[in-house]
Amino acid sequence: MHRTLWSQKLNFLKIPSDKIFNTLILTLLLLLFLYLIVTVVSTVLYVRLDALLSAILSEEILFSIQLSLIAATLATVICLMVAIPVSYALSRFSFPGKDFVDVTLNIPIVTPPVALGATLLIFFTNTPIGAGIENTLLKFVFETPGIVLAQFTVITALAVRVLKSTFDDVDPEFEDIARTLGYNKFQAFFKVTLPLSKNGLMSSMVLAWARAVGEFGATVTLAGATRMKTETLPIAIFLNLATANVEKAVATVIILILIAVIVLFMLQKVAAKGYVL
Repeated sequence: MHRTLWSQKLNFLKIPSDKIFNTLILTLLLLLFLYLIVTVVSTVLYVRLDALLSAILSEEILFSIQLSLIAATLATVICLMVAIPVSYALSRFSFPGKDFVDVTLNIPIVTPPVALGATLLIFFTNTPIGAGIENTLLKFVFETPGIVLAQFTVITALAVRVLKSTFDDVDPEFEDIARTLGYNKFQAFFKVTLPLSKNGLMSSMVLAWARAVGEFGATVTLAGATRMKTETLPIAIFLNLATANVEKAVATVIILILIAVIVLFMLQKVAAKGYVL
């Protein structure tokens, strides 16, 4: 009798507790969504539309857009040329010290970009190898190539993580079957493994490119913050806020937000095709 009454009480309490739980979860979701929307909208509405358009079309901001897009694209291309074989090696091969190599490649993910930029700056200014490269081959310190190198250093670890997970999900038996059909290792990789990994490749490319566009810490430390020379979009925000040029700073922020939204929609399209980050 008592057990039956107690069960009835539990059943009675179960319905409102479920509603409370669902309400709390959805409320937190709504609050976070509104928080982000309010901050973005407040930034957009901070300046007048004519002043905003004038700032976006200014020579400085157009230069920053062009430099950011070119540098990020170059950094991403170089990144993928390195990340694809490296991530494949981590996924398929076993060798002494593999765990140590894997951990080392993750350092840029957990290290502040400013620290990465500082290590690059020290390498090129205080080591014989770095100084030799700087003086005889290509200048990176406070120069445009330094932007590409800084972005490459930051984004490659991210691309390797995504691509390694992608290659891990591709069954090696597909490559073995291709080998039995007469393909060599190169042909099996390019005609079987890469096509099966296309969604992961697309995700890593988009993520790496977007991260490169928004990179600031390593770039400003190695390449500096010189107007109309090493002024990427994030550096343009820094320089214009430092000089209280709010219109240009807000214009640059809005451009980066638009890029972020486009990238997120692209990632959703990729995820809808079967690859989930």
